[in-house]
Amino acid sequence: MKKPTAKLREELARLQEELKQAETRDAERIGRIALKAGLGNFEVEASELQSAFEEITNRFRNGSKAAGSYAKTAVRAVQAAGQSQEA
Repeated sequence: MKKPTAKLREELARLQEELKQAETRDAERIGRIALKAGLGNFEVEASELQSAFEEITNRFRNGSKAAGSYAKTAVRAVQAAGQSQEA
């Protein structure tokens, strides 16, 4: 039996709220990690940070064993970019 439209809308609203909460948790977790890595000390363009995070994501997604060391290298690159902007 098909679900009534009202029930589907309720379920959709509940799932959207659940997604929003999950995204908030993820953002807070990533933000804490970024701060621990020292990224809060630099004024870096959001596009540069996003690009660095995308590179890190691709390394982990591809299952690279070097992902951990690459992540550290990417953080250092972003930090260096921030230092050059401060000069």
